[in-house]
Amino acid sequence: MKKKIRIKDIAERAGVSVGTVDRVLHNRPNVSKVALDKVRKALDDMNYQPNVYASALAYNRSYTFYCIIPKHVSEAYWDEIEEGAMAACEAHRDFHVDVRMIYYERFSRSTFVEAYESCLATNPDGVAIVPTTLALTREFTDIMHERGIPFVMLDSYMPDLHPLAFYGQDSLSSGYFAAKMLMLIARDEKEIMIMKRTNEGRVTSKQQEDREIGFRQYMHDHFPSVSISEVNLPADDNEKRSFDGILEEYFTSHPNVHHCITFGSKAHIVADFLLRTNRRTVQIMGYDMVHKNAHCLREGSISFLIAQHAYMQGYYSIDALFRAIVLKTEVKAVNYMPIEILSRENIDYYQRTMI
Repeated sequence: MKKKIRIKDIAERAGVSVGTVDRVLHNRPNVSKVALDKVRKALDDMNYQPNVYASALAYNRSYTFYCIIPKHVSEAYWDEIEEGAMAACEAHRDFHVDVRMIYYERFSRSTFVEAYESCLATNPDGVAIVPTTLALTREFTDIMHERGIPFVMLDSYMPDLHPLAFYGQDSLSSGYFAAKMLMLIARDEKEIMIMKRTNEGRVTSKQQEDREIGFRQYMHDHFPSVSISEVNLPADDNEKRSFDGILEEYFTSHPNVHHCITFGSKAHIVADFLLRTNRRTVQIMGYDMVHKNAHCLREGSISFLIAQHAYMQGYYSIDALFRAIVLKTEVKAVNYMPIEILSRENIDYYQRTMI
């Protein structure tokens, strides 16, 4: 067992006082260069590894982190992120870490501005954020950079904004992979349908835009003769809205379409319609192991789901802020989540946590 190195041991090795060693270890002032060099040499010679957890606890201060995410219903993708963030908060409770949630409405500039202004008014120690448009998100992140507030990005990676860290999938690779998996079962098809949730022609996130780019790249490279058609459903987060008329018109006019894909977590909208209208020859592929998608996967109207560990994204984002701000340790800047494919045969073995 490795012997614990005491401050007294370091002081004796360096030939300085215990107080001098304590000031060096805690980056306090009033240490001469000669004494500083002696202590640092002693630390290197003794291979001293500081106990960052004990040091953080010794400060006995509290930390408030904010998580800014889209407003959502229960059992949604964002719900998983929220649960993960709160689990990280609980894991670090001994360090007086508090996590507070703020929600904004997708496609609403005013609610996003309201959310970030509310956050900034409390002078938070760190922020985890699901970005909206690049320009609007930059307004927020520029202020955080000016104030020295570290932030972590989820869902969509915007490297130009220089976050402390990013947690999410490589969206382009994810879309490319999705196309490859889909065409294993649809290689003889002449047409594939893409279902989108849109608001004034815009999909709900840059992440979904990039997935579609990756998907279309694979199709261009390997199945250039396959036609790709689109169905656009209003993205107003109204789960009670019926899209039956739009979907009925599409499938009636496209009787030879048997495979569809969506790049968000709402595959169950089409899948449920297919089950209710007894269109057993049509399947859709989508993202995220939320309850409604899992049900349709088991029933056979969803062919595959791609999981992106939303719960762990939430957990890791808060944990990264904790490690950087409380423990003052380095965190990895870009953290891609695994691209996992779920089918009816393996969905019951999916693990939402990876801790």
